[in-house]
Amino acid sequence: MIKAVVLAGGSGSRLWPLSRAAHPKQFLALNGEDTMLQSTMKRLEGLNIESSVTICNEEHRFFVAEQLRKINKLGSIILEPTGRNTAPAIALAAIAVEGDPLLLVLAADHVIRDESAFTQAVTEAIPLAEAGKLVTFGIVPNEPHTGYGYIKKGQEIKGGFVVDRFVEKPSSDVAQEYLDSGGYLWNSGMFLFRASRYLEELKKYRSDIFDACEASMVDAESDLDFIRVNKDRFIACPTDSVDYAVMEKTADAVVMPMDAGWSDIGSWSSLWDISEKDGDGNSIHGDAILHNTHNSYVKTEGKLIAAIGVNDLVIISTKDVLMVAHKDSVQDVKIITTKLKADSRSEWELNREVFRPWGKYDAIDSGERYQVKRITVRPGAKLSVQMHHHRSEHWVVVCGTARVTNGESTFLLAENESTYIQAGVVHALENPGKVDLELIEVQSGSYLGEDDIVRINDIYGRS
Repeated sequence: MIKAVVLAGGSGSRLWPLSRAAHPKQFLALNGEDTMLQSTMKRLEGLNIESSVTICNEEHRFFVAEQLRKINKLGSIILEPTGRNTAPAIALAAIAVEGDPLLLVLAADHVIRDESAFTQAVTEAIPLAEAGKLVTFGIVPNEPHTGYGYIKKGQEIKGGFVVDRFVEKPSSDVAQEYLDSGGYLWNSGMFLFRASRYLEELKKYRSDIFDACEASMVDAESDLDFIRVNKDRFIACPTDSVDYAVMEKTADAVVMPMDAGWSDIGSWSSLWDISEKDGDGNSIHGDAILHNTHNSYVKTEGKLIAAIGVNDLVIISTKDVLMVAHKDSVQDVKIITTKLKADSRSEWELNREVFRPWGKYDAIDSGERYQVKRITVRPGAKLSVQMHHHRSEHWVVVCGTARVTNGESTFLLAENESTYIQAGVVHALENPGKVDLELIEVQSGSYLGEDDIVRINDIYGRS
């Protein structure tokens, strides 16, 4: 019996401005129609996987639930009160599962182009994991990459190799030596081991992490689709990766080679590497016209991009940000996001289009004492019963049907109908129909921040 453990935390800041802290890359469709999380789950269909456990944080829980529900792969979702790296996250899953299954641990934000090779490598690793080995999957390198850690192969064992040692990200010269030797693999961060064996080794080498995770799960609570661990006990858990905590210390680490077109899409240049390109080496996504331009990645969410006489660029246009970078400098994107955060600018965290468990809103205009949003509410979804101290709102239905609570009155609004909600009045919005409800919300008042929401009742459990 195998259970998949999908690690869906992380901010994906190196793919800013498309990926942001509130909507990171694992929940985006970067390499096809499915999001990266959905692609990860669908990749398991060639294996005999009983069910899945997804680990994510509180802020992203509704992304996970909605995206997995759409592909009928919901499973269990464990919420981390705060990020504590991969060793505690995997421990929570190993403690939560019933019985003693094999755990196939995957990151939610990897791309694998050859899924049959992925399936074959996992299948060949099963006997090793059943025998008590802790298997990691090493990617067969095709270039002297300096952005990945490496694993040195030791003695061969049943199709895999005993791990000789883990190596940190090397310099370019050392990476070339590794590639030429044929004795090293990229460290993919994917694993297969029995739940009990992982917990045994974690307890042996990092008993502090084991104890904190075990205590966190003692009185874990179920909430809708989610499992909530004890917040205070988990916050006290030390931070460490599974590599440092267990894999580099255990005597039972085995690496299984995998040659499956793997990428962790760690930067815009790596996304260009795996994308389809035209005859000039350009990967174009959206409305773009290029002339005398080569080897560039261009993506736009709406507005036309015209590029003339440029090479080796990454050009990303979202609704609120335009980023232009040379492919050799895309790792410095994190410098920009760090500065935005330090300057208290929202662009490091939020897109203009913000997703909520009930749908989404697009902040299309704002100015002194006013803000305009286009709100989309999914069929059957409902915003919280709430009120605002500082702003009034005017709702105009663009399409669909709205059930509105405005003070003591509850009524339906159809297309081109509207209502005005005065500051201090309790109100709610619901979509009772079968199609998306879209409306324009005009806010006016002395303060228009999202923290001026007093939730009185919320079906999604938000405070």
